[in-house]
Amino acid sequence: MYRLAKRSENSHATANPPNVAPSGIRHPGIAPAPAAPMPATKATATHAIGRFTQKSRMLCHRTESPWHDTRHVKAWQFPLRCRSQTKNGGDPFSAIMIVKEQENAMALNVSAPEMAFAIRVVREAAALAPRIQSGMKMMNLTKSDLSPTTVADYAIQALVAQALEAVFPGDPLVAEERSADLRGNDPMLDTVTRFVRESVPDADTGKVCHWIDRGDFDPAGRFWLLDPIDGTKGYLRGGQYAVALALVEDGRVELGVLGCPNLSPDCAPAAGGGAIIAARRGQGTWRTALSDGVSYEPLRVSNCMEAVSARLLRSHEAGHTDAGKIETLRSAMGMQAPPVLMDSQAKYAVLAAGHAELLLRMLSPNMPDYKEKIWDQAAGMIVTEEAGGRVSDLDGRPLDFSTGRTLARNRGVVASNGYLHECALKAIAEAG
Repeated sequence: MYRLAKRSENSHATANPPNVAPSGIRHPGIAPAPAAPMPATKATATHAIGRFTQKSRMLCHRTESPWHDTRHVKAWQFPLRCRSQTKNGGDPFSAIMIVKEQENAMALNVSAPEMAFAIRVVREAAALAPRIQSGMKMMNLTKSDLSPTTVADYAIQALVAQALEAVFPGDPLVAEERSADLRGNDPMLDTVTRFVRESVPDADTGKVCHWIDRGDFDPAGRFWLLDPIDGTKGYLRGGQYAVALALVEDGRVELGVLGCPNLSPDCAPAAGGGAIIAARRGQGTWRTALSDGVSYEPLRVSNCMEAVSARLLRSHEAGHTDAGKIETLRSAMGMQAPPVLMDSQAKYAVLAAGHAELLLRMLSPNMPDYKEKIWDQAAGMIVTEEAGGRVSDLDGRPLDFSTGRTLARNRGVVASNGYLHECALKAIAEAG
């Protein structure tokens, strides 16, 4: 059975950001800070810190990973265990986190220009997707990668590109779709234009093709990443899918928003009324109901430290992963719960909300050299990391968004609640 040791928090505390809304207050521009627990006494905290500092010297972990640089890890992002454990010689880690959380309560500034734009356009796109689904019989095309595409893919990409052109005209867009398949298919193009026109009344076929092709940008510097319908097959079958938007600056994902129309509002892996999940570097991960947009609640990863109790997420499509190897890994780690099968980056939202502990994207035996598309991982990665989790490739390397339209220097994806990450990497390495 695998178990990961506790990790230490160094002395680099981050000051409270300006305009932090007090917990429980619903402010249209600022999401509320997490509710602060009752403070530990000074004596308890001092005793705990002394004991924990001594214990932390015995830890052994991969210091080359930026995830382990605790200067970039906000204390409140680490899950708290029961405060009562700090009494009578209980767990000192919890006492430290109680004190640190109170010092470093964070807030998401949803009125900042980039975040306000991202939330607004993802919400609009996530509302458009089911309207398209219910308003027409899906017409499929086949792209060069043999995945199905829909009217919704094109319509949402056009919608987001038009909004970006209006709000941030100098910012490029990197996205999946191209208008070439539409230009020779007048019925499809007319249908896409009709749905875009619901939000942009002056849209015509020429403008729609222009907006779609704004996504044909070679990633560099500052740019936005879009997957208009992430989990297309889930969308077609009425399962989970997501509208995924991220902002990347010099290879670093700074912001990510997921719109998940079929996810439960609390981000549990079940059908529901939909959720918006937003993350900004240094401001945590927050959720709100797709239909709400006023009340924001912070998300935190699970504090499960025992693999035997962990819940694993993997793709619903067996062709997108290596289901056999995942079963081997589950057995090696002693995991008992069956895997949760889900499409799209909605899995990252479930992980960030603490409803699962591990997400594996293994290489399919049919595509051993496959490289992940950057739009398939960017928004989900920052959602998980800002909730206190960790994301890497199968070899433990951070995902590198500076190598073009694919993660060319990475192999597969592992995302976790952080506690079980090294356990999973060890099992992967031993499985070969």
